[in-house]
Amino acid sequence: MSKSVFHLDLHPIAKNSWTIDTALHDLITEAIQKRAKKVEIITGKGSGQLMKRVKKFLDQKNIKATYKRIDVDSKNHGRLFVYFG
Repeated sequence: MSKSVFHLDLHPIAKNSWTIDTALHDLITEAIQKRAKKVEIITGKGSGQLMKRVKKFLDQKNIKATYKRIDVDSKNHGRLFVYFG
């Protein structure tokens, strides 16, 4: 049975670039393996730099090919959702 939503809160690792990329990669990989419908990534509101970093990661050609779309939460611009097939 697959879990439909996976969560990743980047607050605890926001200052470590390598850890952020690793956590995002691991999240996407696990979501694909477990056939998740979507993942939730929490960046926090802050200055918006972490959200930009996450979007840049998700925009990489090899990553972008794995999901259908991303949406920033309309009620909380400090989190976004990545939707899979």
